[in-house]
Amino acid sequence: MTESLKNRIKAQLVRHEGLKLKPYRCTAGKLTIGIGRNLDDCGISQKEAYAMLERDILDCEQRLLEEIPSIYNNLDEGRQSVLLNMCFNLGIKGLLEFKNTLSFIAAGDWERASNNMLASKWAKQVGRRAIELSELMRKGK
Repeated sequence: MTESLKNRIKAQLVRHEGLKLKPYRCTAGKLTIGIGRNLDDCGISQKEAYAMLERDILDCEQRLLEEIPSIYNNLDEGRQSVLLNMCFNLGIKGLLEFKNTLSFIAAGDWERASNNMLASKWAKQVGRRAIELSELMRKGK
């Protein structure tokens, strides 16, 4: 495909399909996103999934750096990964609701932070994920 043809068809498809950044149902009832991407029939590729994951991780870190930089920046990589994982799962607003846990983390009280994570409604919802993350918070690295 020539560059000229690629640019022409892109412009046509953007004009005809529009750009939707959130999923919607097209006129045929198919779950669609972006510029006419039919998620019901086509889904996404593994490469696209990992590209979205990369972007989501960077977005989570940006939120952590904006909201709790003094906590996040003072953690080792293992404990940073716990906060990134929780932010990814809960969103920054959900993570910030863990006020006691974050206070324990800020104080370096890993035991209480870990125990507090396990005592949460979130831990009951995510099961083994919470166990793994609480242990990583307890031990670090």
